Amino acid sequence: MKTKVFWIALLFLLTTTAGAKIKLPQLLSDNMVLQQETKVHLWGETTPNATINVMGSWGKGGSAKADANGKWIVELQTPSASYQTYHIHINSSDGDAMKLNDILIGEVWFCSGQSNMEMPLNGFHNCPLDDSNNLIADAANHPYIRVATIARKGALEPQEYANGNWKEPNVKNAPDYSATAYLYALALQRTLQVPVGVINCSWGGTRVEGWMPKEILEKYSDVDLNKASSKDVPESAKPMIMYNGLLYPCINYTIKGFIWYQGCSNVGKANTYAERMQAMVKQWRSLWKEGDIPFYYVEIAPYAYDNPEGINAALLRESQFKAQSLIPNSAMICTNDLVAPYEVVQIHPKNKKDVGERLAYQALNKTYNNKTIVADSPSFKDMKIDGKNAILSFNNANQGFSPWKGITGFEVAGADKVFYPAEASLNIKDMTVVVTSDKVANPVAVRYCFRNFQIGNLKNHRNLPLIPFRTDNW
Repeated sequence: MKTKVFWIALLFLLTTTAGAKIKLPQLLSDNMVLQQETKVHLWGETTPNATINVMGSWGKGGSAKADANGKWIVELQTPSASYQTYHIHINSSDGDAMKLNDILIGEVWFCSGQSNMEMPLNGFHNCPLDDSNNLIADAANHPYIRVATIARKGALEPQEYANGNWKEPNVKNAPDYSATAYLYALALQRTLQVPVGVINCSWGGTRVEGWMPKEILEKYSDVDLNKASSKDVPESAKPMIMYNGLLYPCINYTIKGFIWYQGCSNVGKANTYAERMQAMVKQWRSLWKEGDIPFYYVEIAPYAYDNPEGINAALLRESQFKAQSLIPNSAMICTNDLVAPYEVVQIHPKNKKDVGERLAYQALNKTYNNKTIVADSPSFKDMKIDGKNAILSFNNANQGFSPWKGITGFEVAGADKVFYPAEASLNIKDMTVVVTSDKVANPVAVRYCFRNFQIGNLKNHRNLPLIPFRTDNW
């Protein structure tokens, strides 16, 4: 009996070994974009201890031996970006082989966050996207942009593989593209004149804690990790499961940097947000092992939340602004002007074109060294009081502001901490803004659009909006 069991087991082993195939994660697929002029990673599974050989049609190759579990990873040198298409041959010493086709070499960015990053060109129910029909109809005219969308898959432990492959732009695929990621890629591609690939790894409603690992979250007393496995907690509100299920499986894919569009679900937690985003970015960078690669992110837009006049969202925006000083090689774009008044109760603003383009300005200026492209919005610098006037100066406004008249969004308060709408005027000579109110004889503090929903109109000479701020700490 034992002899029979032995031969059955041996036959099973030989059968499974003989039938072993090279297996790749879905993220390594036809139509993908590889980061130019670096050593990119290809990885997968094959027969245990087999040797994998990889050869790109540009003349560079690499090899590696699979471990006892059949896992392997190969480094492959890539050429400079071009519009030429390539292919990659992958061969195993067990006799198996496969080929990846229509490969582009260019710039690759990882795009993450919650629903405003997830929002597709198709829009959401009852929530259209600006110019969506035209963007979808035009997609086939941009063959050098590729998008990979990682499917939602929460997990309690880090996963090896995620679902999501690369797709070329056409009227069939484009409706499902992340609008922000696609429009970011479009803006980069038209300036850099190289292929651009974006990996959309987002999940609507998620908190920053959902994108962080257990070993960091267990240090936070206000995070209950038991919620990750609870059936009573919505998936989007669970800690760590997005990190484990969506993000971690992508860490071998070589990228240029990150863009991030999240924060709405952390409104009310402004006191912890900046430091946690700092911890998240540090962790992500440690996984990719590429140093302090760029991290550009979006300020949450005006929205009513619990009350349009409240300031919980303003406090979160303030924390987002603070995060720039904590995270090396990072920058925030302002979205205060990118909503319509009726969107006060719509958390998914229709204007994603300017969001994508402003993120691209950051990358073009800071990552790709195109310094004639202005990237940073004006931000508060200091305030002086002269009688009834509060005189404000700003960073990133050395060529002044517009409009010259009818400036909106400012409020001023005295020692009683009661804020009143203020009149604002430009001192063109000194590049300052003078704020005053007949109801405040002795101003102490000034705020600009420091409400959940308040739209201002002051912009610098490149039409980048003034970042909401307060001069007080009340």
